[in-house]
Amino acid sequence: MILPKIKEIRAYYCGGATAKAAGGGGDYHDQAGGHWIDDHIATPMSKYKAYEQSRQSFGINVLGTLIVEVEADNGVTGFAISTGGEMGCFMVEKHLNRFIEGRCVSDIKLIHDQMVNATMYYAGSGGIVMNTISCVDLALWDLFGKVLDTPVYKLLGGAVRDEIRFYATGARPDAAKEMGFIGGKMPTHWGPHDGDEGIRKDAAMVAEYREKCGPDFWLMLDCWMSQDVNYAVKLAHACAPYNLKWIEECFPPQQYDSYRELKRQAPAGMMVTTGEHHGTIQSFATLSETGVDIMQPDVGWCGGLTTLTEIAAIAKSRGQLVVPHGSSVYSHHAVITFTNTPFSEYLMTSPDCLEVRPQFHPLLVNEPVPENGRITKETLDKPGFGVELNRECDLVRPHTH
Repeated sequence: MILPKIKEIRAYYCGGATAKAAGGGGDYHDQAGGHWIDDHIATPMSKYKAYEQSRQSFGINVLGTLIVEVEADNGVTGFAISTGGEMGCFMVEKHLNRFIEGRCVSDIKLIHDQMVNATMYYAGSGGIVMNTISCVDLALWDLFGKVLDTPVYKLLGGAVRDEIRFYATGARPDAAKEMGFIGGKMPTHWGPHDGDEGIRKDAAMVAEYREKCGPDFWLMLDCWMSQDVNYAVKLAHACAPYNLKWIEECFPPQQYDSYRELKRQAPAGMMVTTGEHHGTIQSFATLSETGVDIMQPDVGWCGGLTTLTEIAAIAKSRGQLVVPHGSSVYSHHAVITFTNTPFSEYLMTSPDCLEVRPQFHPLLVNEPVPENGRITKETLDKPGFGVELNRECDLVRPHTH
């Protein structure tokens, strides 16, 4: 079989600071007012009074969504979305395009390696550069699958289970239980600057939902890089009587010693997890060495599907789980092939967490959502990632090449 070559790559954005309105989509923090995802959630900026109530107040939603589209010379197109917005568009159209156009649609690993090495001098350890590379990588996998008329998960070797079970991330674990999810992960609302009172308040929240959800439903806390070791250890022990399953991302990504110490001091049986803001394969190798129980890369931020499969192998070699940060179809097609991913995350993007809305609404057409907390293998049996781009959204192509 003679495979086509890539004719053109195009980059668009929607939402973010330069858009007229909130866009949702790949930048799921870019929501309108009155949304749980922006309601007094603890962050590294919470210690400043002006920025403790709203994450949007310090700019969590300024980037917006990046959309990368790749077209083969036989007319087939693939695409993907991530966070990166207008700045990501510049990188794609003015730098990364040279490694892509003219290549065979199967040259994904070669293109990935060249993008990573060519941006190393300005990429640091991840961030918006790796978000952009991730988006390109995912678009290439989507194109390859569509050219071969094959779901991406089959390109990766096929499913190891018949369905994916999900826990829900949001503000209402009790509602998540009613919807059939296996667990509910809540954001913390207080941090070290709040002292022991903050610990009591977040522990009381866990106690409240343990009472509402019963003894066996999973409850977890997402701390979003907002704590120090002393505070995290005290919070973990304060929540231990309520059977907290894990405590997540207590520290900034490069504080490996803090994760190692938290794992050492955590209550017996409580897992320590992190990884969504780590952005290179090397950072995940170091993270694995700290002994965390679950690594949680975001496939749209860590280097794409190409890197995610390597992270899963690192975790598997150490007996660790890899449970990606919620990334909709881009995670689904990967985790159903991983033997060390027995469940996955679903991010509740409805404002009140009372309905299961497509995670990247409104950008993906035919984006699957869990039914009774599950998505079956058959649901993924469509070419590529199985979704199309909603071109009725306000997509802007700010650069060309």
